[in-house]
Amino acid sequence: MTGVWVVLATLALGTGIGVVRLRRDGRMRDMSGDQAGDGRDDRLTADVLGVPLGPRATLVQFSTAFCQPCRATRRVLADVSALVPGVAHVEIDAESRLDLVRELDILRTPTVLVLDSSGNIVKRGSGQPRKADVLTALAAAVPPAESRPETSASQEPDEM
Repeated sequence: MTGVWVVLATLALGTGIGVVRLRRDGRMRDMSGDQAGDGRDDRLTADVLGVPLGPRATLVQFSTAFCQPCRATRRVLADVSALVPGVAHVEIDAESRLDLVRELDILRTPTVLVLDSSGNIVKRGSGQPRKADVLTALAAAVPPAESRPETSASQEPDEM
């Protein structure tokens, strides 16, 4: 009878952990208050990444060769960077950049960091993100487009 209770407890615990992980997987967290006061500089430069930052924002993806969700994440981030002007996508092999992985406390792949134009980490997510979540996270990092005043109400009567 004790064995049945052990099996039931194990199944309940596994289900609980699975539900929590499913709810958190791929979600972007705000980094403004999470790391405050821990002594870390949450800023990445072009020198650290080895490639130039995007003019408006940069999507940094930490991947490994054996990671299946990393491939899907690469496609999502490439789509988003092609869709939003001035956004760059940088993929970093976690195995070859262990110094950066340790410094940024990357615990699993894929991990996605959303950087503003200055290289400040604005959002962070682990697991495969959805395209809509990445676009929402970019809204916090990307300043409003400068071209929007040109499409003001003064041009609307011309279109009618």
